[in-house]
Amino acid sequence: MNDFITTLERGDLFEILCHEAAACRVCPRLADHTAVMGRCNGTLIPKVLFVGEAPGRLGADRTRRPFTGDQSGARFDELLASIDLSRDEAFITNAVLCCPADDAHNFTPAISEVRNCGRFLRRTLDLLAPPVVATLGAVALRAVGRLIDRPLVLADTAGTIIECDEFLLVPLYHPSPRVLRTVRSFEQQKADFAAVREAIAFTTVAV
Repeated sequence: MNDFITTLERGDLFEILCHEAAACRVCPRLADHTAVMGRCNGTLIPKVLFVGEAPGRLGADRTRRPFTGDQSGARFDELLASIDLSRDEAFITNAVLCCPADDAHNFTPAISEVRNCGRFLRRTLDLLAPPVVATLGAVALRAVGRLIDRPLVLADTAGTIIECDEFLLVPLYHPSPRVLRTVRSFEQQKADFAAVREAIAFTTVAV
């Protein structure tokens, strides 16, 4: 279907999607937050679509742009630079579009919140039809895996390229300070990100 969507039509459909996401109040804990979804997420014709966990209270919930304004965003930009990829070539979203936080802490999204927001992620994937999807963290991987009926474990698949019906999937760890400090070092994450570059090159050649 996406082969027949013009750039203008895609933009109009995206604006509708953003409006519906902003109006959503399905999750009680997130009702006071507004979805981070808009043109600041990136290009609507991306080489790769990144899926994170949820907007951070000091990051995207404040800046209204995914992976900006906090340490996770800074590390993410460095990882993009390591594979010579700019934000202008990508689209960045989250498994949950609203920020699950209070005034002092970020919280992991509940399973129900990820499930509720899955309809927006599904429509984003359908509309943008990215050739490559890269998930950032276990929550994002489970969210995408649920949509494509492919249950995957991050520890077993990080930094690999998985062929799916709709796209190439690259599971990655989240670039948060805690993950970088205790689970996956920055150098290891740079090596994982190389798989994104490889996947993009493969889809470019295939086209």
